[in-house]
Amino acid sequence: MKTFSTVKRTYADRSRQYLSSPRSSSPCTSPTAESTGKRKRTLLDSSAANAPPPKRASISGSDGNPKLRSTLNNLALSSRNPKSTKSSKKAAIPAKPLTQLHFIVKSTVRTCPLCSLSYIKGAVDDEALHKKHCGRIQRGLDWGKEEEKEAQRAGVRVIQALVTVKGSTGTSHGRIIAVPADATGKIGAKISSVLETINLILSAPTLPPETLKGSKAYLLLIPAITSSRERIAGCVIAQHITHAMNVMSDPGNDKENQKDVIQVDGGLYCSPQLYSTPMGIPRLFVPSTHRRKGIALMLLNAAAKTFVHGCELDPTKGQIAFSQPTGDGRKVMERWGKGGVRIYQE
Repeated sequence: MKTFSTVKRTYADRSRQYLSSPRSSSPCTSPTAESTGKRKRTLLDSSAANAPPPKRASISGSDGNPKLRSTLNNLALSSRNPKSTKSSKKAAIPAKPLTQLHFIVKSTVRTCPLCSLSYIKGAVDDEALHKKHCGRIQRGLDWGKEEEKEAQRAGVRVIQALVTVKGSTGTSHGRIIAVPADATGKIGAKISSVLETINLILSAPTLPPETLKGSKAYLLLIPAITSSRERIAGCVIAQHITHAMNVMSDPGNDKENQKDVIQVDGGLYCSPQLYSTPMGIPRLFVPSTHRRKGIALMLLNAAAKTFVHGCELDPTKGQIAFSQPTGDGRKVMERWGKGGVRIYQE
């Protein structure tokens, strides 16, 4: 009787099988998985292959809230791909609306009707200069405590302590002072600002230092309405001269009379002959809000009385001359000197 014994195979036997012939000599043995080239899965391998995929860890509180879950997923995606986040932010910013610009070909030069200054509209420097200049033309410059502190050291003299100024808006009281035209410090800076304003109005050249040396600036100061400071309501510059010309009448079309006269600025005709004259007036200015109050005549009278120490000058006798006055200056000259004021070249 034939008996069959059970053969137990181990992992060590597999290696010996691979080395032996793939066909078995025993007729009782059947082809196994190893002989056909297939490897039999173990229990651990099959359990790992058939296991379901691991679930993604969920954050507590997000399972029951789909909105929160969507937000967390978006954050996770944005952290993985930062470029997509930047592009989404750029896409979210709305585009700015474009503005159509037009070129307007017009003259930007403006002439102020109050101060007659021409400036370029839109230019910051020009508009600032116009604003400053126009304020000086209308109201005058300030005179405050800073100037008063240096008055004695600068040689400032009070010519008239009380002056009554009458106008359409009422009566005000001021004073007339005389300041050396070549003063330094804050008073000198104030005089320079006054002269700069006058030269700009008259389109006149700057007075050289030789002219200012020995000259005097006569100022009429009145109290300011809105502050405790004073305002310069008028200015006259007086200087030493030696000769001047007499003013002649208009020769008309007579050629013989035209040979004996010379024409100067302001439509004036003068005799070419020079006469001795001790005082000249190169600059005269009154702000527009203080005109027609007799301020110019007050300042001219103060200069005529005190410019030459101990000698009062008379304009009607040709002892005072103007330097080529403007139209308004000519009217003041003729009214004050009654035809006796002379003309001189600066």
